[in-house]
Order: sequence, then structure tokens, then C-alpha cells
Amino acid sequence: MEWLRGCSGRLLVLVQVLLWGWARGSELTFELPDNAKQCFYEDITIGTKCTLEFQVVTGGHYDVDCRLEDPDGTVMYKEMKKQYDSFTFTAAKNGTYKFCFSNEFSTFTHKTVYFDFQVGEDPPLFPNENRVTALTQMESACVSIHEALKSVIDYQTHFRLREAQGRSRAEDLNTRVAFWSIGEAFILLVENRPPLGFSSIPGLTYFALSIQMLLKTLMKQARGTPAEG
Repeated sequence: MEWLRGCSGRLLVLVQVLLWGWARGSELTFELPDNAKQCFYEDITIGTKCTLEFQVVTGGHYDVDCRLEDPDGTVMYKEMKKQYDSFTFTAAKNGTYKFCFSNEFSTFTHKTVYFDFQVGEDPPLFPNENRVTALTQMESACVSIHEALKSVIDYQTHFRLREAQGRSRAEDLNTRVAFWSIGEAFILLVENRPPLGFSSIPGLTYFALSIQMLLKTLMKQARGTPAEG
């Protein structure tokens, strides 16, 4: 039991070391209404390396305008109607940097936008990591695992975004197919109507069966769709 408690304590310390000192930054997914503009601000010191990455997850043609300005208002980055992009720069001035996302070109569709703004590099895991002597085997292993976990988190984030975007496209396509099927069923019903009265039993039967099958399919898909967090 003493050995287990000792291992648990060392494992807890290892996990804390691995999760210590991520680079300062902002990561957010937000709703951007139509004809709207959303800006964010970050205080950055001179010489700091930064990376702005964004992606439109849902909405319209999956595009958005992005603009980045330095403390003096000088435009450092500007792109129109981009689905995804990444921009890396080194701050040349001290002050507050502003980056904005605009959906003003869209009149009726809102967007869901994800961005990740990384400021600076990760601090060393250990206070004496930059020393001249080599790291111990345990310290080297911790650094390697730390870098691997960072890569895993980045891959998971991108895969989640791709999954959300693909699901949004599939749901939009499913809605269009459903309305198109209802329209086709209505057209078939009208074409099968007899000239002297609305008493075509085959047409009504086909229409009813089509609607019934469509409703069953939609209900099954609704029950099988997981609840969104």
C-alpha cells in the first residue's frame, strides 16, 4: 500500500508537470450573427511570436472576413470570405492588438466561428531546463510527453471541427432532400388526379405512403442524432 501511495503521488506530480505552463492565448467558438462584426483584444509585448488561426464551423458558405490590427491601427492581416486560415507574426510594438471577424456581407445566415490565438512560446517545464548540462532521463521523458500531448490536443481540436462542419453540411443536405421529396410527392399527387374529381385512390395512397416513409426516416434520424454539448 505504501508503494501504491508513493506511485500515486509521483504520478500526480508528473501530470501536474506535463500540464504546467501552456502558452498564453485565447481559444473560443462563438456565434456570429448576420450583418454583425465581433472584435477581440489582446495585450502583447514587443518581440512576442503570435499565431492566429480560425475556421468557420457552420453557416452559409462557411466563410468570414478577418482583420488584424496593431496598437496603432495598422492592418497586419486582412482576408475576405475565408473558410480557414492561419497567420503568424512577431509583435513589433507593445500594446493592445485587435482582431475582428465580420459577417456583414451576409444578410440572412449566421455563422459559427472558431479561433485560436496563441501568444508566445511555452515556458520551460522545469526552472533549470535551459541549463548547460543535459536533462535527466525523467526530465527528458516529461518534455517528450508534454510535446506529444500538445500535438494530440491540436489533432483532436481539428478533427472535432471537421466533424462539426461535416455534420452541419449533412444536416443541411438532409433538410433539402426532405423538402424536395415532399414537393415531388405533391407533384405526383396532382398528376394522378382524375379530370372529374379528386378521388384518385392510387394517387392518395402513394402520397400517404410517401409521407409516412419520410416521417419515419426523419424520426429515426432524430432519435439517432446525439445531443449537442
